[in-house]
Amino acid sequence: MSGPSDPDGQGPPRAPRGTRESAAPGLSEEPELSEEPEGAGVPEGAGVPEGAERPKERGTASEAYRVPRQAAASDLSPLSGPHPPEVPRQAAAYDAPDVSRRAEAFGASRRPDAPSGRPRPGPPRASEPLDHTVLKSLLGAWALAACSAEETAAVEAHLTDCAPCADEALRLRDAVGLLHSEDSLDLDPELRAQVLEGCLESRPARIPLPVWAAPFDAETARLDALLRDMAGDEWRAPVRLRWFDGRRETDRETTVAGILGHLLAVDGLVAAGLGLPDPLPDGALRVEHDAGPQARTELYWALDRAAPHTPAARRPWREQSHAMIRDVSFLTAAEAEGPEAAGGAADTAGAADTAETGARTRLVSYGGFSLPLPDAFLDRAFECWKHAQDIAEAVDYPYGPPVAAHLTPLVDLAARQLPGALAARRRAGLAPPPRGLAPAGAPGRTLHLEVEGDGGGDWYLPLDSPGTRAGPEETVAHVALDSLEFCQLAAGHVPPLEAAAGQDGDRDAIRDVLFAAASLSRM
Repeated sequence: MSGPSDPDGQGPPRAPRGTRESAAPGLSEEPELSEEPEGAGVPEGAGVPEGAERPKERGTASEAYRVPRQAAASDLSPLSGPHPPEVPRQAAAYDAPDVSRRAEAFGASRRPDAPSGRPRPGPPRASEPLDHTVLKSLLGAWALAACSAEETAAVEAHLTDCAPCADEALRLRDAVGLLHSEDSLDLDPELRAQVLEGCLESRPARIPLPVWAAPFDAETARLDALLRDMAGDEWRAPVRLRWFDGRRETDRETTVAGILGHLLAVDGLVAAGLGLPDPLPDGALRVEHDAGPQARTELYWALDRAAPHTPAARRPWREQSHAMIRDVSFLTAAEAEGPEAAGGAADTAGAADTAETGARTRLVSYGGFSLPLPDAFLDRAFECWKHAQDIAEAVDYPYGPPVAAHLTPLVDLAARQLPGALAARRRAGLAPPPRGLAPAGAPGRTLHLEVEGDGGGDWYLPLDSPGTRAGPEETVAHVALDSLEFCQLAAGHVPPLEAAAGQDGDRDAIRDVLFAAASLSRM
């Protein structure tokens, strides 16, 4: 998800449901920010970041006026920091290399070993029919979907003729269904948030993590847990990337390792804005920061063709995400302490405000547009979540959405980007011109966007110009979507005209906004 944003980071007041603007949860009291074992979601390496470039083009995206809603008490826990150990999937039933051992575990007979001194007989030729004993021994593997295509065809043909084997196959399938739960076996993200909240209440972090970086911290940790739980052959599973290119849906097939290379290359834009090394080698780009996310990804894939599609592909991405989380924490801590160094820590709230202001003045260049540093971290959290879902879908593993406190700012970011995205589509000739122009700050035609569920709220979007004032009194159209459906639309995973949205009012305005939402997506 991406799009133009307000370069100054100034947007209308908003009060998303399920969150509160309070001091960010923290890391540990140690200088290394609560070091944990590798893979537990704790950043490593620190540095002093430098500013990024000013935006090159596109309009502002903070003009959507947000109507405050009453926050739910259960949603007030935006947390981040060290991560508890994730519960791995039960690998024994699914990842054992010996098919016959898995079959035996479910009651299927096992072929006897060949006598010592004689070679073990190989599998029968394709032209030779399998006898009853062999087919019966394959029932356990067949129930686990672990047979080859030829074996599956032979077993299923045998089941139509052999009633005892058909009965046993049904029993084995039922047993597999009891062992294989459709729900994720990982710890509930809400449980992690509650544990961290209790820890931070008893021992506040000396160097806290900014609240707007918490979703990135949590989503990278969740994806890392999924990657560490994957079998070796799953790293070569084909993964389909989907996005909306402004005119139509498009896709690209890659692998799990390719997804991590894509995240590494695009996260590198934010890393470079913090003063960290760019994952692309020096001189790879013709002009520094002139390439957008897709160009950087294609270049990284071209340079990384020889990289193995193994768990080793995880390390560079995870090390970079650790460094980003660590450095942004030190950045905000240094900006908070700087102005107060002479007078001590008498005004902690004022120091925190200074840190937020300083961070918001830093811009991250995405090639054709720029995002303030907080929005860039939210953008990377959103994309990490959606690509983790792509990977989970490819390996047939359930993967849920972020916790409500983290989903709220992600939905808000997409909603705030819609006015600028609509203006960009008009400049590109992809949307009809505005019906009327009004001076900046003057009231103009407005669309009421209502997002329901976790992370939802109400936004009033200017339709004719991002600079006009949007409000309920000028509303000409109303669109209502579920928060997860809205995120699917913003990720380009749902066609604009097929989104499950309630609509009322000006149909052309509704169509323009739905297409603008889909245009926020990219590779």
